Amino acid sequence: MKTKVIYRPTIEAIKKASLNLQEVVLKTPLVKNDYYSKKYQSTILFKREDLQQVRSYKIRGAYNKISSLTENERIKGVICASAGNHAQGVALSCKLLKIHGVIYMPTPTPKQKINQVKMFGEQYVDVVLIGDSFDDAKYAATLEAERLQKTFIHPFDDEKIIEGQATVGLEILEQTNAPIDYVFVPVGGGGLSSGLSSYFKQISPNTKIIGVEPEGAPSMSASIKANKNIVLDSIDNFVDGAAVKRVGNLNFSLCKENLHDMITIPEGKICQIILDLYNKEATVVEPAGALSIAALDIYENEIKDKNVVCIVSGSNNDITRTAEIKERALLYENIKHYFIIRFPLRAGALREFVADILGPDDDITHFEYTKKTNRYKGAAVVGLELKSANDLEPLIARMKRHNFYGDYLNDKPDLFQFLV
Repeated sequence: MKTKVIYRPTIEAIKKASLNLQEVVLKTPLVKNDYYSKKYQSTILFKREDLQQVRSYKIRGAYNKISSLTENERIKGVICASAGNHAQGVALSCKLLKIHGVIYMPTPTPKQKINQVKMFGEQYVDVVLIGDSFDDAKYAATLEAERLQKTFIHPFDDEKIIEGQATVGLEILEQTNAPIDYVFVPVGGGGLSSGLSSYFKQISPNTKIIGVEPEGAPSMSASIKANKNIVLDSIDNFVDGAAVKRVGNLNFSLCKENLHDMITIPEGKICQIILDLYNKEATVVEPAGALSIAALDIYENEIKDKNVVCIVSGSNNDITRTAEIKERALLYENIKHYFIIRFPLRAGALREFVADILGPDDDITHFEYTKKTNRYKGAAVVGLELKSANDLEPLIARMKRHNFYGDYLNDKPDLFQFLV
């Protein structure tokens, strides 16, 4: 009985990819971050893939794959599906190699990413918006690729893609003489994590590679736990650069074999890191780009006095998402709270609420008053921003004591989404 051979990217293949990419990608900086190094009493290095021309590492795999096509495949053209970053890498690769490409993107993709794809690809690419998620776009793209006999450029489940992304690991080890104790790497479909971990396993086997996923899309974590590649029923698409229902087969096998650990991060924590990086470092990252940094809290004890690399994977963040990012961060920090407040239907009730219920540092950020529901009480949905999470319980106690309290909405997600 023959044993199935599992693909493993070789050092030679990764070095070949690096040579292939040397005139196309930026050898991004590996820089110490003083703020996080001091916070965690360690040496925290950021691998700044957000500084690539397409503002993510995805150009590495895309160009490595498309440049490997035969002349006949190039003439027929390529098709891909992407929530944004892979699309930009494919678009730029098509322009550089003068190959026509069709890019399928989910309909909710931010306009900023769509415009970037068109800018990088120019006349060499067409964009098709279809479906509500990456998986919808991928399904449509694969059908069209088969119908037209075009090459489908998979965003992660492909040997050439994996070898291209693995060059991030090659660069890290070239850029430092000190031993790397930990690398935190964001995981979506698994292209970067499988490639990078494979290279480190061969060159620096003592380095612990930690994969990091958003809590709302734990496809790799769930698959490793189940010991098989599974499909999630539903996901939160907020971290659009790392939100897939199913990881790649090649990627799953390699990550299961090479990762030291897989952890998940709440979306609110990711938003908190995005805001911190902007406010403290003047650095703009997308949600997936913040994943690796958001994981440091979980490993705080283990990484003390260690050399740690965080892959800052991308910076394609749409400015129109800023309000949502701030909201999610405040909710995660237990500073933003929503209530149903039942106001007595008499003059001065709102004044009493402001004067006697709210603390001196509490701020009303949302107020939606409904029509009277009975003769004595009127309901309002009220959003409050507190100075400290510790102010919540005393606030609720004052509401109840003065008969204003109706309901707390933060822990009722269905009602919260409906009302707020």
